[in-house]
Amino acid sequence: MSRIAKKPVVIPSNVQLSVTDSEIKVKGPKGELKLATHPFVSIKIEGNELWVSPNLEVAKRKSDERKFKAMVGTYWRLIRNMIIGVTEGFKKELEIVGVGYRAQLQGNKLVMNLGYAHLVEMDIPSDLKVEVPAPNKIIVSGIDKQRVGQYAANVRKWREPNPYSGKGIKYVDEVLKLKEGKKA
Repeated sequence: MSRIAKKPVVIPSNVQLSVTDSEIKVKGPKGELKLATHPFVSIKIEGNELWVSPNLEVAKRKSDERKFKAMVGTYWRLIRNMIIGVTEGFKKELEIVGVGYRAQLQGNKLVMNLGYAHLVEMDIPSDLKVEVPAPNKIIVSGIDKQRVGQYAANVRKWREPNPYSGKGIKYVDEVLKLKEGKKA
């Protein structure tokens, strides 16, 4: 079984958590998130602690136990990320490197000039917040870690960093190892 799942998930006082047979709901100051439960996982709430364990009663064969135990750590982390999301939220910062490359917000769209013959326009989902504090900086924030990370990855995909010059869209904390060009 996962080592992290041997510890409980601590539920803060400002978070309401409800578990049913089909889903888990987490409600906090920043919003509400839902997660479908898996039959392999058993979830119990004791006071302000949530325990995740494998549901071995569902296993028909001894070989199924490994699959069940593998899901425990995954669900522990998913529930923990939901609690962090509704209390603090998640944020990804992107940096645009390159002469003439820039971004701006136009209504509910992120518009980027990335050296193509056309402008790149991306719709902003209603559950995410996108800020452009400077023409070369984009900040994506929200309560769902997966949605924030996926939107940031989709923005980055339009112009990934060049391994020789470093131009493109990169995460702020990303370290690029630049390659050496051809020698004459």
